[in-house]
Amino acid sequence: MRIPFIAGNWKMYKTVHEAVVFVKELKSAVRDITDVEIIVAPPFTAVHAVAEAARNSNIGVAGQDVYWEREGAFTGEVSPAMLKEAGAEYAIVGHSERRRLFGETDAIVNRKVTATIGAGLTPIVCIGETLEERERDETFAVLDRQIKEGLDGFSVEQIAELVVAYEPVWAIGTGRTATSAQAGDAHAHIRKRLRQWFGADAADRCHVIYGGSVKPDNIGELIAEPDVDGALVGGASLDVRSFADLVTKSRQRAV
Repeated sequence: MRIPFIAGNWKMYKTVHEAVVFVKELKSAVRDITDVEIIVAPPFTAVHAVAEAARNSNIGVAGQDVYWEREGAFTGEVSPAMLKEAGAEYAIVGHSERRRLFGETDAIVNRKVTATIGAGLTPIVCIGETLEERERDETFAVLDRQIKEGLDGFSVEQIAELVVAYEPVWAIGTGRTATSAQAGDAHAHIRKRLRQWFGADAADRCHVIYGGSVKPDNIGELIAEPDVDGALVGGASLDVRSFADLVTKSRQRAV
């Protein structure tokens, strides 16, 4: 049974104080919602404080990134064990901004997913094509490569437990959103590949969510697609009322 999964990626926004105030308000707004998985991903500096503020609530916490080593001379990096100790339950891996701005490859994504799972965290693995790749009709080929190389070597059970976020790069922070049909087609393709390469059980249990200019006014249409299980939300997750509204509107679908 896949219930809707809504994750707010705050990127480089919110001080610790702002993050805690947000979570306290969000707790009140969504306290009665039990049929949606609700996640927030604050900056690293606020993970611990947000996890404390969200304690004993229906709100989970994710790191926005993670490194694949447990410890070492890696200035500025944060390990899965550190994230977990700080109170995170999830880690976003391979976000398009990490790939585009910081040069992350599918091989790096694979190492990060391996380390994340090994530490007992759930990876939210991002995949998706650029505008140029879509215009060259390469969307499915790009998704195939990212799934095959990014998730290579994982067991059926591991695939079943993770979250795959389809985020067309051309829709990230641009205000452009894939149509529900475009999102539905991409998600159906991802689910088909998961079924083909990892089996029906893994494909049926794995959450596949959409990321790319998701707002309260388009979440209903997106999540109505049978293979869209939720959303990785950027800008609309920075406002409590907007994010709570988005969570509420996602309740109309449960598979």
